[in-house]
Amino acid sequence: MTDNLTPDVLVIGGGPGGYVASIRAAQLGLSTVCVEMDRTLGGTCVNVGCIPSKALLSSTEHYEFARLHAAEHGIDYQGVTFDLARMMQRKDDVVAQNTKGVEFLFKKNKVTWAKGFGTLKAGNVVDVKADDGTVTTYAPKHVILATGSVPVELPFLPFDEERIISNVGALKLPEVPRHLIVIGGGVIGLELGSVWRRLGAQVTVIEFMPTILPGNDDDITKEAARIFKKQGMDLHVGTKVTGGRRDGESVIVEVEEKGTPGTFTADCVLVSIGRKPALYGVDAAALGLTLGPRGEIAVDDQLRTNLPNVFAIGDAVGGKLLAHKAEEEGVIAAEVIAGKSAHMHYHNMPGVVYTWPEIATCGLTESEVKASGRSYRVGKFPFSANGRARSMGETNGFVKFVVDAGTDEILGCHMIGANVSDLLSEVVLAMEYRGTAEDIGTTVHSHPTLTEIVKEAALAALGRAIHV
Repeated sequence: MTDNLTPDVLVIGGGPGGYVASIRAAQLGLSTVCVEMDRTLGGTCVNVGCIPSKALLSSTEHYEFARLHAAEHGIDYQGVTFDLARMMQRKDDVVAQNTKGVEFLFKKNKVTWAKGFGTLKAGNVVDVKADDGTVTTYAPKHVILATGSVPVELPFLPFDEERIISNVGALKLPEVPRHLIVIGGGVIGLELGSVWRRLGAQVTVIEFMPTILPGNDDDITKEAARIFKKQGMDLHVGTKVTGGRRDGESVIVEVEEKGTPGTFTADCVLVSIGRKPALYGVDAAALGLTLGPRGEIAVDDQLRTNLPNVFAIGDAVGGKLLAHKAEEEGVIAAEVIAGKSAHMHYHNMPGVVYTWPEIATCGLTESEVKASGRSYRVGKFPFSANGRARSMGETNGFVKFVVDAGTDEILGCHMIGANVSDLLSEVVLAMEYRGTAEDIGTTVHSHPTLTEIVKEAALAALGRAIHV
């Protein structure tokens, strides 16, 4: 029997990639240790990212519905208010349920949680330093690096998590800001900006690129901008942040918009300009570990690094910084270690923005297909033409397919509307099998459901949508 100090697999990092890799390795019969320095498992996603932000998004969506839309349904609320402290407590409770759930899964699958800071040394030796200073040395047969990422700072606006905040500070503000500036019009900025806008903050979004959500399909970014502006967000695209400073209880942000300098003043600034790999406990230069151009760990399609028996997954290897990507990479790494012929591919990696309405995408944008010179067709269907969407009062948005003109293969799908995070899955599955618009368009969908919008959009790509 393998000694606990010489496990088959040792994973550094207990986030979505690391804990899933640990569980899958244990399921495959490998003795597994997961090193995590935080007090709870789950990493950024569960503790200060995906889960708490969705809890606050859900709570604030309920509040906004009660305040602005309930009357449409014949529900009359008088003097609707919110209790921010209780809202935050609910968010913390949801996080606790998830972190305890991961801990339970470790026990169930006999994964050892080594609590402390892990340092990878030459020869794949890992020292784990506990809070009390004691060090335990492991000599695993295989190492998986799942050290995650950290938010990128602006040099002139370093995080203090009080007035100049990252995603961490944005999830625990003690009061609603009067004015919140969001630097970066990507997923994190728009989601957390939405939370505080619903609770009464004036929200100004500053994005350097010509559109919010850069990289998304043009039709999606246009519709999203239209809706968010209507909701009350002040969007400044094509705007460069040139400087800034904290001034007492305020933050001053200097910008250049269309060649004209200007300033914004707010009581809080959320800096969400991206994230970078966090190689905690990994001295790449000393170990001879090959890194990519952005400091990410270089890996092949089996998540192997250039070091023997050392794998890397998740945000630490770059690409799209998505929890579900990290999880799948964790599964692949564990299966490769177990001797399976698994390989990672990223062709059909879905992405979701949990604003309201939601945005969900997979595959190529229309611009990308057009630039490739490939002949293609587009099919779109609006939420406003769907019976279920009308009954819900959720008529904003559409589903859009981009398909090959010759083979009808689905090349990309882009959605904005209610619950599209759930609607996308059938398209991702179809794309995994190189499915066509006809495959989805001729599949029976229950009525009345929002899924019929997907069916109709697929039919529209064939030139035969029924309800529009």
